[in-house]
Amino acid sequence: MYSTDTQQHFVALSKKYISSPATANDLKELRDLLVFHERKYYIEDSPLISDFEYDILYKQLVSLEEQYPEQITPDSPTQRVSTDLSGDFPPVQHTVPMLSLDNSYNEDDLNDFDAAVKKLCNLPSDVDIEYCVEPKFDGGSIALVYENDVLIRAATRGNGTMGEEMTPNARTLPSIPLKADFASFGIVKAELRGEALIRKDNFEKINKEREKEGLTLFANPRNAATGGLRTKDANETRKRGLEAFVYQLAYAIDNAGNSVLPTMKTHIQGIEMLGKLGFKIPKDEKTVCKNIGIVHDFVKYWEEKRDTYAYEIDGMVIKVNSLELQEKCGFTAHHPRWAIAFKFKAKQATSKLLAVEYQVGKIGSITPVAKIEPVYLAGVTVSSISLHNEDFIRSKDLRLGDTVLVERAGDVIPYIVKSFPELRTGVEEIINFPEFCPTNTSDTPVRLIKEDGESAWRCPDCMCGAQDLQKMIFHVSKDAMDIDGFGKSYVERFFDLGWIKDISDIYNLDYDKIAVLEGFGKRSAENIKLSVEKAKSNPIQRLLHSLSIHHLGKKASKLIAEQISHVLDLQHWPKERFLEIKDIGPVVADNVIAWFANEKNITMLHQMESYGVNLTQTDEDKPLQVAEDAVFSGKTILFTGTLLKMGRKEAEEKAAKAGARNISAVSANLNILVVGEKAGSKLKKAQELGTVQIMTEDEFLNLIE
Repeated sequence: MYSTDTQQHFVALSKKYISSPATANDLKELRDLLVFHERKYYIEDSPLISDFEYDILYKQLVSLEEQYPEQITPDSPTQRVSTDLSGDFPPVQHTVPMLSLDNSYNEDDLNDFDAAVKKLCNLPSDVDIEYCVEPKFDGGSIALVYENDVLIRAATRGNGTMGEEMTPNARTLPSIPLKADFASFGIVKAELRGEALIRKDNFEKINKEREKEGLTLFANPRNAATGGLRTKDANETRKRGLEAFVYQLAYAIDNAGNSVLPTMKTHIQGIEMLGKLGFKIPKDEKTVCKNIGIVHDFVKYWEEKRDTYAYEIDGMVIKVNSLELQEKCGFTAHHPRWAIAFKFKAKQATSKLLAVEYQVGKIGSITPVAKIEPVYLAGVTVSSISLHNEDFIRSKDLRLGDTVLVERAGDVIPYIVKSFPELRTGVEEIINFPEFCPTNTSDTPVRLIKEDGESAWRCPDCMCGAQDLQKMIFHVSKDAMDIDGFGKSYVERFFDLGWIKDISDIYNLDYDKIAVLEGFGKRSAENIKLSVEKAKSNPIQRLLHSLSIHHLGKKASKLIAEQISHVLDLQHWPKERFLEIKDIGPVVADNVIAWFANEKNITMLHQMESYGVNLTQTDEDKPLQVAEDAVFSGKTILFTGTLLKMGRKEAEEKAAKAGARNISAVSANLNILVVGEKAGSKLKKAQELGTVQIMTEDEFLNLIE
């Protein structure tokens, strides 16, 4: 429908109004812009801006129309519910309009909502109002109609008044009962509101399969869910593995045609009734709050927990629980006045890919890093994003100058979801991965290599010091030698000053020089010294792991440390000796042998030992002695939830001493699951397997003591 030029124009216009709000003179342009984005979002399932960015534009339109009501037009997005009518399915009329929700983003917005509700209900400001709070699922809205206990129709939201029928597709969802005993509640006909969505883990599987088949990947679970709802092939819907939560009984009449809803006092009653009838409803993730203050706490709790939840949610919905008060509040043309959505901080936003820089890792791996126009995501400004490797760039079809969709996964690691080829103007440039080390400054270029089975290009002979720097940063890290307080910034600074050139120099620092360095002082220097001295006595399994030997991880380092009395013993080990150790393969063996064959590395170890670094096997390195009759001998074990009487590391050590092998995931290989407080998906999966012994923390301790 829209040409490339038009789409580019609207995206540029969006950025303009997001950074510089529209005025009264821009009203028509702003309306057209929102209509464009509604079509891209609801009909084409290919949004070009994030939900958060759309909300910014929509609120501008609402504000301007409130200031200039004479300029409101009948076709304004504020005068109707956003549509997902595509014309591909038969239109049907909803029994009760499916309206949108007004949005809130902070506690002040929620307090304003609470005050507005009290005003509408003629209640004093100091009276508490009870609210039901439930997840705002990020999927596709559905309306389900049951008559004489049988599902007769399912439809999309459409424009709120009319939707599109997709009953055959809905019937493929196991969580939608084809028959439910509404008659037991005196209900002859009912219309339910719900959301069709896809579990996060299932979404990942779907995208992996699509990638294998060379198909376009879905940007997010919502895209996959809505596309599955509106496919013309019900079998395709079934393949998507959609689930449906219901969250409202919107309409219910008895034999005489009278509404049954007045017999219910609260919204939560309706939800719980639907749960009893076999519908999938929010459980622990919903609650009833006695006042708006408790609402604040609950939505904050879920904002922090959202990434551990099995489904994608972009906020929480707050509803007045009393149906009588809902009636008093009423509706606008756009939304009910008795409900509001609390939107979590944005996880997605669009940006521009400006450049790609390349970093050298501790084993020489070359990591491309995208430089993008700064965007604000989940509370932080993002301007740099790892592109992982050349294959990632190719799979995403990324080009310099592209408009890209950026997401901050787990509120920690940002990544690029996809590019928008439809917005390209022809000036975008293909990203050519370098053939030679990009950080090498010598006169001799170093050609990059890629080993069989690996996706990363590596510099095999770092001559510029970049690799050495990364090795030292890793060496002091918590995962390696764990030199407390000796972080990345210190390593970089001392490296720039020429005080440390390789790992051994870390253990021979001049603390008097550090004490007079700007930003430090005697106390800081003393703290660094204490941490370094403590690290010198670390077990050799930590030391081995800290050397950045390719493919030598924590587990392999420990297995090798169990078999040697001194680290330098390894320079005399043949390959066969390594392979005698269970779980040590030829790749690890070859890399360790190569490292210890390098005279430079041996000299460094000798130097470290002369500075007092331990190279001798400690008691901690020695193999764990487990009695043949140990209580968990030969068993695998996993801990989940919050343990109250011991930390996770302590628990795993106790389990190991009792003969158990700790593993990281619930599978058919798991024998025992120990559950603490707030055990989540791992407990559920273990219960579903039916082969896992589930015990509490106390039961575990009683068995080993």
